[in-house]
Formats: sequence, C-alpha cells, structure tokens
Amino acid sequence: MRITKFKGIFVSLVAVLILPAGLPAQQSDQAPAAKPNPHIEAHVGDVTGHPDAGSDLYYRYCWGCHGARGNGDGENAPYLNPTPRNFVAGIFKCRSTPTGTLPTDDDLYHSIERGFYTTTMPSWITLTAQNRADLVAFIKTFSARWATDKAGEPIQIPPEPKLTVESIKRGKEVFQKMECWKCHGQEGRGDGPSAATLTDSFDQPIRPYDFAQGTRFKCGTTNQDLYKIFMTGLDGTPMPSFASVIKPEEAWDLVHYLRTLQVSHASPELALWKTTPEGAAFLAAEKVRNTPTGSGLAP
Repeated sequence: MRITKFKGIFVSLVAVLILPAGLPAQQSDQAPAAKPNPHIEAHVGDVTGHPDAGSDLYYRYCWGCHGARGNGDGENAPYLNPTPRNFVAGIFKCRSTPTGTLPTDDDLYHSIERGFYTTTMPSWITLTAQNRADLVAFIKTFSARWATDKAGEPIQIPPEPKLTVESIKRGKEVFQKMECWKCHGQEGRGDGPSAATLTDSFDQPIRPYDFAQGTRFKCGTTNQDLYKIFMTGLDGTPMPSFASVIKPEEAWDLVHYLRTLQVSHASPELALWKTTPEGAAFLAAEKVRNTPTGSGLAP
C-alpha cells in the first residue's frame, strides 16, 4: 500500500513537471478546460495581457490548485487550507475597489506578484510582467461577471497623518467601538468569541488574522494596504467594509493601533507605543507569554 501511494505521488509530480503547456492532465472527470475569450484583455501600466497566452501559463502553473475550469477544484485542492480561489464566482478579497465590485487589473496583477500570506498561494514574481498580465487576462475569462460588469473605481487613500501616541489611543477606541475584538480578540490574536464560528461565502471555516504572529497582511505589507482592507472589506469573508461607518482619519488611527498588536514586527508604531506606560505593560505581558523554552543556545 505504501509503495502504491508513493508511486502515485511520483506520477502526479512528473505529470505537473513535464506536462506540455496548455494541456491539463486527468480531466476525464471534469468539464473541458476553459477556452480564452479573445475579447477580454488586461491592461497593467504599459503592458497588455492576452488570454490566449495566459491560457498556456495557467495550465502550466495554476490549474493543479485552481482547477481546469477555474472553480477551485484542482487535484491539489482537497489538501489545501484555505481552499484555492474559485475564479468562476468572481469574488476577490484583495482589491482597491469598493466592496461588491470587481478588482482592477492592477489588483489581480499584484495578487499574482505578491502571493497570499497564510495560504499556499506563492509569489509568482519570477514570472515576467508580460506573463503576469497574460494570466490576469485569462483568469478574467472564467467568470461571466467580467463580461457584464466593469471593475470598480479604486478608492482614494488620503495621506497618512503623523504618527502620535494620541492617534494610537484613538485607534484603540475605534477597535472597541467597531467590535473588532469579537473576531480578532482583545489582543489581536484572532481568538475573539466569534472566531470559531466564522465561515467564508463558500461555507469554509475561516480564521481571523492573528496580529501577534503576523508581520504582513494577506493583501500587502504597508499601512496603505491595511487602510484599504478597512475601506474595501475582504469580499467573500466576514470582514466587512467600514467605509460607510468610520471616517478616513479614524481608519488611520486604527491602522496605527493595529500595528502595535504586531508584537513580532518592529514597526514605528510599536516603538512609539513602548514608550508609554500602557504600551510597556502590554509588551511586557506579551514577552512573558512568548518566552521560549530551552536554554536559548544554538545547537
């Protein structure tokens, strides 16, 4: 039994490695692979992506997880958590556009380039800019939304205010007022009282972001990226858009406060918070909690 199992894994790996571009394997139990729509293109800066070229790339690198039809049912999908993105649904978490709208070509391009933290989706920065634009164009052929809807208009991000202790404290108040702690927990560990009950739009369990362990976010690394998450929401997840309920300056205060919860990330916000009695006490408690066992000596 063990020999048979490893033989199957070996054959699967060989199929992925030597499979000719554009020809997905083992489709006997699946619908035919998607055919590129020549009328759909992607425009990223000066680069124009073409779906026919993107098709070859998709079936070389992507279909094993996202499926031959783009609906997230690739042969690797049952072993992945979270599950791969279902492109047919046309629902995307990371966007610069308002909640409920399609992302821009730039949004999809940067998602492919960046990859997704806490998932098995890697960065594809090793591909050329043309390759990534071609993939964006082909991904858009999976969902009928791209034929009927336009991408949303990117939100305006105002300049970030000066970082102050007062801004951090106001952000803490916003965290309480908006009840962010119900999912993320009072200390931002993703262990709030609602955390265990959360599911995404496909009824898959989903865990809130753990700020204490994180150094980057699913949708980026900068304060601007974090601001966008508040104001656009993560479609398909319980994380809503706060654009209609908090002001831009409150969102920036929240950004500053949440950075102080990232105790494993040396940010300017955390450094400033450490200088206050409240911040120093919080960090001291975190240090005790996270003290590693053992001698601390390198082997």
